[in-house]
Amino acid sequence: MKLFSNTVSTLENALNYSSLKQKIVSQNIANVDTPNYKAKDVSFKEVFHETLGQSFEAKRTDGRHFDFKSRNGAFSGTVIKNNVNYNENGNSVDLDKEMSDLATNQIYFNALTERINGKFNSLQTVIRGGK
Repeated sequence: MKLFSNTVSTLENALNYSSLKQKIVSQNIANVDTPNYKAKDVSFKEVFHETLGQSFEAKRTDGRHFDFKSRNGAFSGTVIKNNVNYNENGNSVDLDKEMSDLATNQIYFNALTERINGKFNSLQTVIRGGK
């Protein structure tokens, strides 16, 4: 028997994505002055494929359709940006972009926590009998 709906597990996966994004952006900001440091990013596509691969078994009806399974086995979700240099020391961290990503991720995280709190409040209301 499943206690929570698929919505709660989907929100949990989204919170995990947001947490990973926060970690990567924080690492980039911390290494803004490190010579030859290459900025990292979280690939939503990889996270999406990993989440779908764990949630259900999908069937491909055409060879041109995307595969729903993660291709690398162990999920990391991070991508290193090797093709750009913003500083003369070989560092590819754009501080303005990282700060923007940090703020965007914070808004996303806050929205997710509000939604999951709403789900748990609804469950608590049902348990108490609507009181």
